[in-house]
Formats: sequence, C-alpha cells, structure tokens
Amino acid sequence: MTAPLTPDNEPSDEPQNPGAAPATGSSADPSAHPPSAADAPPFGRELRDAAVITLAVAVSGALLGVLWAWLAPHIPLVADTRNVYLKNTEGEEAIGADGTFVLLSLGFGLVSAAAVFLFRRRGGVPLVIALVIGGLLGAVLGWQLGMTLGPTDDVVAHAKQAGTGVTFDGPLRLQAMGALLAWPIAAMVTQLVLTGLFGPRDPEPEMFAAHWPDPHEQRSPDA
Repeated sequence: MTAPLTPDNEPSDEPQNPGAAPATGSSADPSAHPPSAADAPPFGRELRDAAVITLAVAVSGALLGVLWAWLAPHIPLVADTRNVYLKNTEGEEAIGADGTFVLLSLGFGLVSAAAVFLFRRRGGVPLVIALVIGGLLGAVLGWQLGMTLGPTDDVVAHAKQAGTGVTFDGPLRLQAMGALLAWPIAAMVTQLVLTGLFGPRDPEPEMFAAHWPDPHEQRSPDA
C-alpha cells in the first residue's frame, strides 16, 4: 500500500472554479479607463478658479496704465494770450496713443491667456468668460490710470503754468473706445487656440475595429 504523493492538507494547484472569470481591478487594465474630458474638475471648482482669474487679470490692468502713460506719445500744445492750439496740426500723436494702448492690450491678452492655460492645462467656458471679463476690466483700469498718470486734463491751468508760446504736453486720451476690446479678444482667441492645440482630448472610439479582419490572423485550413 503506497502513500499519496500529495498530502490532503496541501492546496491543489487546480482552480476551485475553472469557469469563473478572473477578478479585475482598477490596476489590471490601465487602458480600461483612459483620461478624457470626463475627468474635468467639478463645476464649483471651475467657478472659484474663474473668480480668482477674473480678479487677477483685472488687477494687472494697473500695469497696463503705467506702461501706456510711459510709452504713449504726448500731444504738444502751445498757447497764446487767448487760446490753446496744437503745435503741429498734422501730428499723429493722438493716433499713436491709441495704437500704443492697442498693442499693449494685445500683449497683455496673450500673456494672461497663456498664464491661465499653464495654470489649468485645460479650457472651459468659465475660464474663457473669466478672461474676457477680467481683460475688459483690466483695460478700463489701465485706461483710467493712464490718463491719471499722464498730463493734467486742465489744459487752461497747464497753459498758464507753462507760459505764452511755450510748448507743453496735452492730456493723454483714448480716442477710439473700441481699443478697450483688444485685451479680452486677444485673451479669448489665445485661450481657444492653446486649448485646441494642447488641451486634453477624448479617446477616439474604435468603431471599425470589429468589422475589419486582422491581417496577421492565420486562417484555419478549412476556410
């Protein structure tokens, strides 16, 4: 009488339930749940981030006002005993002031949108709205602050202070009010372009994977 090769108390190598499917976990197949736009942060968080972005972009308009007052060309005026006149009637200083404001606003819009994209790495309607509103508020703040930092609006008092026949700088003004839209438009376009180029994308569905045969699959001899 021979002893069994396998003791009764040792577990058998055979599975207890051969027909049962193996348990699958979250780490079993990393491709089962690919990252997509569905993994976006909650809407409440997007609203909070949008409020912070709006405030930060609007406050940065103070720097726009300082740069505009510093870089914009001033309008030379001259006064006699009765009136104040333009020293150069064909001068383009007024147009240059508007052009300087537009160029600075476009730069601020591009930089603010790029900074927001680097901060969030994704787009979203709240972020675009925040950039537009913040850019408009920043442009208005820069416009008002630039006029305040520029030459005084009291042209008569300034002419009396300068004296008769002496050239002095006229007030810094924005002739074309549409220039206030340069910042929000540039920010919105930049954000949309960056999101379209580098933003997260949903995985493409394999619609035709089951309809096309695998060229590497060997056919059976009976086929």
